[in-house]
Amino acid sequence: MSVKQISVFLVNKPGTLKKMTSILAQNEVDLRAISLSETKEYGIARIIVDDTFNAVNILKDADFVTSVIPVLAVEVPDEPGSLDKMLQMFADEEVNIDYMYSFIIGKDDMSAGMIFKISDVASAEPKLIAKGLKVLSQEDIAQI
Repeated sequence: MSVKQISVFLVNKPGTLKKMTSILAQNEVDLRAISLSETKEYGIARIIVDDTFNAVNILKDADFVTSVIPVLAVEVPDEPGSLDKMLQMFADEEVNIDYMYSFIIGKDDMSAGMIFKISDVASAEPKLIAKGLKVLSQEDIAQI
C-alpha cells in the first residue's frame, strides 16, 4: 500500500521551482504534498501527486531529473499528541524514520497526514498497520 514519492532535482536559482510547478499545473497534475530541501547549488523537491506515472514523464520531457521511491502516507488523527503516539509505534517496532513531512487529507475537514521515508517500507508497513495506523494507498492519494 505504499505511495510513490517523486524526487525532482532542481538547480538552485530563481524560477526553477516555479518552472516545475507550472509544468505540472499545465498538465493538470495535482500536488498532494511537497517538501523542499536545498544546498548551495541544488534543491530537491519531494512531491506526492495524484498520477505519478504521468508526472514523471512530464517532468522528464521538460528535462528535470527525477527518481521515484516508495514512502508511507499515514493519516494522523486531529487530536493533541497524535503524532507523538504514532512515533511511539515506529519506535516500538524499531522503524527508523529518514525524514517526514505533512500534507492535508480532507478538503472539508482539513485532516492531516504524514509522509514517512523509511528504509524498508515492505517490512515495516504490516507491523505499523497491526498497531492501528491508517496507511494510505496510492489510490487513496489520487482521490484526496
